[in-house]
Amino acid sequence: MIKAVCFLALFSFGLISCQTEKSRSQYPVTVGDIEFDEKLDDPAFKKCTPEKLISVQYYQGSKEFGYKGEKWAIIEKLEKEKISSETKKNGYITVRFLVNCEGKTGLFRVQQMNADLTVTVLDKELGDRLLRFTKSLDGWIPKEIKGFKVGYYQYLTYKIENGKVSEVLP
Repeated sequence: MIKAVCFLALFSFGLISCQTEKSRSQYPVTVGDIEFDEKLDDPAFKKCTPEKLISVQYYQGSKEFGYKGEKWAIIEKLEKEKISSETKKNGYITVRFLVNCEGKTGLFRVQQMNADLTVTVLDKELGDRLLRFTKSLDGWIPKEIKGFKVGYYQYLTYKIENGKVSEVLP
């Protein structure tokens, strides 16, 4: 009887263990990883690390802003573009993306929030214009860890006041 109970317990644990292993594989390696989406992403964009390795998040590694000319260069370029909206709404539009070890960008994702930080579509056209602007930025600097260039996630949050970008975060 004891052998039967032990066998049943081990057999049940084996089934649970196998099912747990399968469910883990559906999640990204690291929380926040952006998975390739053939409807949104450029198939020519390549990550520098194999899929099993992580890309560095924006808060890891060096504390400098990884863009030539720093954030001021982005702000100057944005001011020249004069991107705005007729809707006069307030909120935030965040564009998150991956910078690979060559300084090229891809896997762009956009999230819009109102002034109360509730996820919503603040202004689709403005979001599309800011996405195109962010994609046009070509001065991203690869990060290095122990002498190796690595890809990293970056984001730009555009604060919108009365339909105009009033601030670029971080």
